[in-house]
Amino acid sequence: MAKTRISISLDAAHAEQIRAHADRAGMDVSAYLVNAATRQMAETDALEDQFTSIDAVIAAAEAEASELPELPHVAEDDLTEQERREVEEAMELVYGSDRPAQPRGRQQHPGHAA
Repeated sequence: MAKTRISISLDAAHAEQIRAHADRAGMDVSAYLVNAATRQMAETDALEDQFTSIDAVIAAAEAEASELPELPHVAEDDLTEQERREVEEAMELVYGSDRPAQPRGRQQHPGHAA
């Protein structure tokens, strides 16, 4: 098989680390880098294969969602106290409970302008 030369540039510290690892593996630098790149490509391909069906489901859901009518804006004052608590619990699930407190009625949520 014909060989093709690829030139790479990297800082001296990385070059020395690669040389040291290649030596420990009993390989020359070129073989070591080809091995590393081949392993990375196989890992990436396997992950992409694993998530292909999930990506298709997500794409279908996004396409379906784009056809839905826009929901009416609901102000905080329109919610019952129970609904406010439920919204707060959901926001904590998404953003965590350590997010900064926002003044009542002035909360911003993704997708909503201030």
